[in-house]
Amino acid sequence: MTNPTTITANPGEQVVDVERVVDAPIDAVFRAYTDPELFKQWVGPRGYEMELTAFDPRDGGTWAYVHHTPNEGSYGFHGSFHTVKQNERIIQTFEYAGWPDHVNLDTTTFEDLGGATRIRIHTVFQSVEDRDGMVAADMAKGVVQGFEQLDELVAA
Repeated sequence: MTNPTTITANPGEQVVDVERVVDAPIDAVFRAYTDPELFKQWVGPRGYEMELTAFDPRDGGTWAYVHHTPNEGSYGFHGSFHTVKQNERIIQTFEYAGWPDHVNLDTTTFEDLGGATRIRIHTVFQSVEDRDGMVAADMAKGVVQGFEQLDELVAA
């Protein structure tokens, strides 16, 4: 089953909030966020292939990947893990290689709902313009399709 994804981006604010319930136990959901083989199967839009070049999900670790699109385009992203607490939260930076020096701070929390997991992502951008640029780039498509793929992965 696919649950709705709520994305909130209030005008004039530097934040985007995302909420989604996944019908899977918190252990399985958290593992999909921290196991490199699982992570690359669900993050991003459908049809994109992820090349994971760094992935060390621990306090102080780094991550980097390139999404390859079906039409041979490529989009790189990278960041650092600041806090990784098992089944509780991940705090990390996020930067799109095509727009350097515009770093977001993402806090992802996981709530055990007894067989399902509520995921909340709070992203703080450096400016309202940065936030608006990300929203205009159709980030919602990647977020929603990624969560749909996460549903499929953890249901398997």
